[in-house]
Amino acid sequence: MPQFDYVAPTTIDDAVKALLAAPTAKVLAGGTDLIVQMRAGRARPATVVDLKRIPGATGVRREADGGFTIGAATSGAVLGEDAALVRAWPGVVEAANLIGSTQVQGRASLGGNLCNASPAADSVPALIAARATCVIVGPAGRREAPVETIQAGPGRTTLQPGEIILEFRLPPRPKRAADAYLRLIPRTEMDIAVVGAGVSLALDDAGTITEAYVSLGAVAPTTLLVAAAGQALVGGKLTDAALEKLDAAARAACNPIDDKRGTIDYRTKIAGVLARRAAAIAYNRAEAR
Repeated sequence: MPQFDYVAPTTIDDAVKALLAAPTAKVLAGGTDLIVQMRAGRARPATVVDLKRIPGATGVRREADGGFTIGAATSGAVLGEDAALVRAWPGVVEAANLIGSTQVQGRASLGGNLCNASPAADSVPALIAARATCVIVGPAGRREAPVETIQAGPGRTTLQPGEIILEFRLPPRPKRAADAYLRLIPRTEMDIAVVGAGVSLALDDAGTITEAYVSLGAVAPTTLLVAAAGQALVGGKLTDAALEKLDAAARAACNPIDDKRGTIDYRTKIAGVLARRAAAIAYNRAEAR
């Protein structure tokens, strides 16, 4: 492990200053990726800036409008213990709780999973389908951005020097709405997604889909929001014809790589299959409300 300075600021302003003071500094949200990278020599930060003592960086808050604010350094284990969040956004929680083992989930965070910028990150498709936004703090102040704008490519983000994701915001849910996340992995657990699919739906009282968002992971350099796949479902019920259109739109959006976990053809086919299955789960959950 290389030598580094460790700082745990108690204000966001001090965290921003610490990042600006050391150009190679890294943010520690959970550390489950960063520590591995440091041990392997792939990351050599002069300073590690721990977010967990900053107000707002951890914890789940229910807002007055029914939405949720989640601190970027909140662990997946904490998310799974929040009954209101699990009910409102089951797909987001189940995605976070697929990151690593039970022990890893005690540390791994949404902010770290997003900013590690792996195309196969499990929580990111679920957050994008949920239309989550990031509260970003930096030298220029605060700004808010959709989750899908953060990844720039494998291992790269659009965050500017000194910027930190402090919180995620999930919007209020319509009465009959739900989401779901599914992934395919080579093993039964603790593996990297070959493909991941997040779907969020809202229904009217007759069961017609009024909103639909579909996001795919591990099929392109960044996690995708597939607008055409969502639009394939809007305006009707979840019929076989609608699912066929969803499947086709999901496959058309794919731009994957060949690697030891899956070929281009296999990933493309599975993207459509998982999108269909996640849509069915989300639809059934929404109908039950």
